[in-house]
Amino acid sequence: MNLFDLHCDTLYKAVTNNLPLDDKSMQVSQILGEDNKRLQCYAIWIPDDYTSEKAEQTFFSAYQRLTSECKRLSIKLIEQNESISDAFKNNKNSALFTIENSTALNGKIGNVEKFAKLGVRIITLTWNASNAVGDGADVSDSTGITDFGKSVVREMEKYGVVVDVSHASDKLFYDVAEIATRPFAATHSNSRFVTNHRRNLTDEQFKIIKERNGIVGINFHRDFLSDNPDSASIYDLLKHINKFLSLGGENVICIGTDFDGCNLPYDITGSESLAEIYEMLLRHNYKESLIRKIFYENALNFFENFDNRRIM
Repeated sequence: MNLFDLHCDTLYKAVTNNLPLDDKSMQVSQILGEDNKRLQCYAIWIPDDYTSEKAEQTFFSAYQRLTSECKRLSIKLIEQNESISDAFKNNKNSALFTIENSTALNGKIGNVEKFAKLGVRIITLTWNASNAVGDGADVSDSTGITDFGKSVVREMEKYGVVVDVSHASDKLFYDVAEIATRPFAATHSNSRFVTNHRRNLTDEQFKIIKERNGIVGINFHRDFLSDNPDSASIYDLLKHINKFLSLGGENVICIGTDFDGCNLPYDITGSESLAEIYEMLLRHNYKESLIRKIFYENALNFFENFDNRRIM
């Protein structure tokens, strides 16, 4: 069972608690099956209450920590000029460095290029509040994207950094859709039709991402899986996957667990539950070719096409 996970907060947990990436408390396990390959996106989350200066400092601290931990654990940290597809095929355990909340840019447009050269491949534009780029999902009277935000999107597309609209307000989402010239992603978002939460995607939003050849990662946070989060279970994943499939999402749906940054359903504990999820999909008559798409092929294909237009 191979895996390409678009989002986890394990790196933030490691940095803020001074823990190794393979600490036993982590939901992302470094133990892989003999024939398995994994590419894990390690996001550095920037809380909304961080100043821009602290956010930028946190980014560089996280970069240093991830670099050293990947070396210690023999994880292939994919660099700016390297093919993600090749790295996945040639390494048992690979990592991508991503940012959750563009406050890490510290208002400096030049940081987009600088971060890209350090290997950053995804930036989630906001967390739940407002920042210099635009408004997050908790902003009820959102004004959408700022002029600086428009410049950030243009620079991200120029340097091959994927625009991530998870956590974006609806207004920011549609502003991004209007100005984006390249495919974009929602790395850890579910269906709002299934679970009526502002962090989830409407059917229209999912269709826009699909039409732009983007991808959407299924999030394991129980509040996004069920309107009754205390009883959320592994089977709620099916409801969101089935809804997205009904919208034509066979080549769009990915995995974006949000491990180490969310409250999981009672019957999911971390990486060790992924094999059970795989088997559950088989039991529900999913073709194995479709399961492979969801678990890793869709994400790989997205980045393979995206990388073909990157400035090295």
